[in-house]
Amino acid sequence: MIDLKSNFIGIQTPNPFWLASAPPTDKAYNINRAFEAGWGGVMWKTLGEAGLPLVNVSGPRYGAWHGKDRSLMGFNNIELITDRDLEVNLAEIIQVKKDWPDRGVVVSLMVPCEEQAWKDILMRVEDTGADGIELNFGCPHGMSERGMGAAVGQVPEYVEMVAAWCKQYSDLPTIVKLTPNITDIRTAARGAVRGGADAVSLINTINSVMGVDLEQMKMSPSVGSQGSHGGYCGPAVKPIALHMLSEIARDADCKNIPISGIGGISNWRDAAEFMALGASNVQVCTAVMTYGFRIVEDMIDGLSRYLAEQKINSVDELIGAAVPSVTSWNQLDLNYVAKAQIDQDSCIKCGRCHIVCEDTSHQAISTEIDGVRGFEVRDEDCVGCNLCVVVCPVENCITLRELDTHEMDARTGERVSGDYQNWSHHPNNTVA
Repeated sequence: MIDLKSNFIGIQTPNPFWLASAPPTDKAYNINRAFEAGWGGVMWKTLGEAGLPLVNVSGPRYGAWHGKDRSLMGFNNIELITDRDLEVNLAEIIQVKKDWPDRGVVVSLMVPCEEQAWKDILMRVEDTGADGIELNFGCPHGMSERGMGAAVGQVPEYVEMVAAWCKQYSDLPTIVKLTPNITDIRTAARGAVRGGADAVSLINTINSVMGVDLEQMKMSPSVGSQGSHGGYCGPAVKPIALHMLSEIARDADCKNIPISGIGGISNWRDAAEFMALGASNVQVCTAVMTYGFRIVEDMIDGLSRYLAEQKINSVDELIGAAVPSVTSWNQLDLNYVAKAQIDQDSCIKCGRCHIVCEDTSHQAISTEIDGVRGFEVRDEDCVGCNLCVVVCPVENCITLRELDTHEMDARTGERVSGDYQNWSHHPNNTVA
């Protein structure tokens, strides 16, 4: 089996699978169980200032969006940072790190945007022997109303300022956790870079309201008679996370900063995709809150087998391997041509491809073959949009075929050009 050893900003772990700062990393009891199951590291649930512990809601904290089979697609959380005393957390961090010296323990932090507040807590955390700190600039609810969390993460200048304080007052590796509730996540990442951060992690949760109970006519879930927006996570946010990850991974100003990937990672394939798009390790939360800590066993086994099959010798070789395949829309090759094709042996003749193409696309799929019910793509109408592939219930029944250079495109009556032409210089798409 492939060795999955990971080195993230100098933190050595037996594998790249970490638990995100969240309910599963709230206390030593949970984290000991996680390490026993095989997790490589944890982001300890966010600590706040010393003093009276924060008060959380004592009612529904979680809401969910389920698929038709009750699978958990999206997860909404209104829980805040730790409501346990700072001293208790610090003592437990010391013990966990002593008991598990080969695992990563990074402490998530959130205090008011004041230099002294950060200086004070950094000194306390450094004394625990923790491997690093993660600055929680992502929490979109509860704390952001107090000028913390996403309220900081949405202002690149604040990100830069606090990151610089942390590098000034602590020798611990500093990771900045970014909020997705921003127009362009690269601006915050660049702020982290300017502040001297050692890495960024993303994405934190997305602002969301899960729904309305139409019988009681109130937001669902509710604490008493009212509800509030929370942080959205789970499999549904994975595409958003991958987009933001790839934007940072290919940004010139952020090119060399390591990234910890977060957002809907539920299995080894998800993890591999994140790493291929630039993540050095991955953080998991919702999947653990759905299935428990032991899912890491499948992740370790699956990733090891995949790397072996692909003849990839280490996770380091996987990191960023797919980044060159990502570009901006205006750089796509407008001379590329593809056509859908239907495998008649696999086709169950349900007609879904025809219906969606006829009603919402390019009317390119016929309903008869030699006078008998059957579905066939007309190349003269097909633009290769992929909609039929997406809706077909039979995997690999409909695929796209790339037309060869100089092959005739039946739709345009022109031969496929071998020349690359993007939006910026294609004769039909001038940007003067």
